Amino acid sequence: MFDTIVIATDGSDSVRRAVDVAVDVAVRFDAEVHALYVVDSGEVESTPDEVRDDLRDALDDHGEAAIDQVTDAAAARDASLEITTDVREGRPAPEISGYAREVGADVVAMGTRGRHGENRFLIGSVAERVVRTCPIPVLTVRQLTDESPRRTTI
Repeated sequence: MFDTIVIATDGSDSVRRAVDVAVDVAVRFDAEVHALYVVDSGEVESTPDEVRDDLRDALDDHGEAAIDQVTDAAAARDASLEITTDVREGRPAPEISGYAREVGADVVAMGTRGRHGENRFLIGSVAERVVRTCPIPVLTVRQLTDESPRRTTI
């Protein structure tokens, strides 16, 4: 059912549970896994010129750390699971959708903080934009507020 899974990560606590769920699905279906981090070009472009390169470098480093979280979680679950990793720069939602189409993904997995109401409209959500615009099914995994963010049950 799932041959290729893209795990979109930003390294936050809200994505850790999604990583665990996606890795579990990949193991169960013997799927190929792609871990993707997108450096938000809008965030970089909105900074003053004198700190722009430093910010881009810091975001690249953060992206590598986020990708490492995915590979570590996969290795802990099944050492034989191979993961293709990529760090890209652009607008996160279109980059995630485009990458998923490029690799022929069957599903995109991502975390969400579970915001609703006014907070969702004021803050916006990459996950929501991907769900609305991606032609590939999107598995969103909500961070649990009353439990460890890494607890998973399928």
